[in-house]
Amino acid sequence: MPSTLNDRLAERLRQIRVARGWSLEVLAEKSSVSRSTLSRIENGEVSPTAETLGSLSSVYQMSISQLLAPVETPFQPLVRRADQTEWHDTENGFSRRIVSPPSGGLSAEVVGCTLAANQRISYAAPSVPGHEHHLVLLSGILAVTIGDETKVLEAGDCLRYQLFGPSRFQTGDQPATYLIVLV
Repeated sequence: MPSTLNDRLAERLRQIRVARGWSLEVLAEKSSVSRSTLSRIENGEVSPTAETLGSLSSVYQMSISQLLAPVETPFQPLVRRADQTEWHDTENGFSRRIVSPPSGGLSAEVVGCTLAANQRISYAAPSVPGHEHHLVLLSGILAVTIGDETKVLEAGDCLRYQLFGPSRFQTGDQPATYLIVLV
């Protein structure tokens, strides 16, 4: 049984690929992530970056939270902070915490994110086209680009949008902490 989050994520990603009947080569072609990188991720040798998880979520048409959470997790109406899954992309200074994992017939989920100062995370496509997001900036300043339009958010601001194409999140000289409600 995999013990660390990275090991569990590696096993989860392998299970999803195998369940679809895809080889690493097929997944590499669909995701534009090299076969060797995918193999290293599935073997738990490296942790995927936020961009890589974004590419995989688009290919699988699953939210990143769904990729991070095991399918067999039962619905729990109360999820204590200590039990919330947190994933780190150390390469990009990004952390993502699943505040309310998707489960059962409930559609909304809340994700807590922190992006270090002077960082940029870009996603080529949404996991599900038309996915509705409500981003609430808790601290810092965050430039959010949806398609060709950029909005600069300050603490307390809320940006509501639907994703159909690329998106980018960028900080300046201070980190940004925010919640995203996915509907």
